Amino acid sequence: MNQNELAAKQKRTRQIVTIIVLIIVFIMFVIPFLLVLINVFKIKGDITSDPLALIGEHGFTLQNFPDAMEKMDFWNVFKNSAIITFCATVLTILFSAMASFVIVRNQNWKACALLFALMIASMVIPFQVLMVPLVSVYGGIFGILNSRITLILMHTGFSVSMATFMFHGAIHSNIPLELEEAALIDGCSRWQTFWKIVFPLLKPTVATVAIIDAMAFWNDYLLPSLVLGDKNLYTIPIATQAFYGTYSTDIGLVMAALLLAMLPILILYLFLQKHIVAGVTAGAVKG
Repeated sequence: MNQNELAAKQKRTRQIVTIIVLIIVFIMFVIPFLLVLINVFKIKGDITSDPLALIGEHGFTLQNFPDAMEKMDFWNVFKNSAIITFCATVLTILFSAMASFVIVRNQNWKACALLFALMIASMVIPFQVLMVPLVSVYGGIFGILNSRITLILMHTGFSVSMATFMFHGAIHSNIPLELEEAALIDGCSRWQTFWKIVFPLLKPTVATVAIIDAMAFWNDYLLPSLVLGDKNLYTIPIATQAFYGTYSTDIGLVMAALLLAMLPILILYLFLQKHIVAGVTAGAVKG
């Protein structure tokens, strides 16, 4: 066996090992979801007796869903999560896209360079460090906790740095300055140039930021649990945790609540997944 054949054989071996490892990791991630999907259509007794069976002894049932929706006040918590997630995601996209445009096109300004450096630095600060001051200041001093608006603005503030970083790379690498100069010559203002020329070209990055932030906001438990104390303002993660504490012995209801909680964001991801790779690579430096 010559050297080329040996190298090819080693390459095939590495590929096979990589595929096997990826399959194992995939199975590890998918199994919990499959268990939820299988057991959500069973009654409590069938889940307890044989959780791995596709169909329980008492057959197929949908009763877990209406029961879970009623007991966890699903439509109210869904409305709260939808409003908070949508508003925070839109504000994050708008603020970060405009900020990154100003920073990229005014790189000679020390203020822009300093602002961008502070945003990058803030990304390494753990949220847990800010929990106590957050509650003490906004709750104890200003008394503005327990409000959807407060939670929306906090979500936006905590996520705008990462989004600005992604938009900064996309604008710097993929949008030539000549397009903006041509628009200015044609009579567009800077405001019109951004919204009519630059922002439409950021569609892949917008989709990426939207799905990343929407998933983060929708699934976030810690920040809403600190801000929202009124049961009528609960988001789905808080309501699911409270529901589990009350009905932890009824596994069928818990499974239904978990599936209801993950289904909306899963649908959103399926619609936007084709833009994820394009958006992540949009800020890559071109050689």
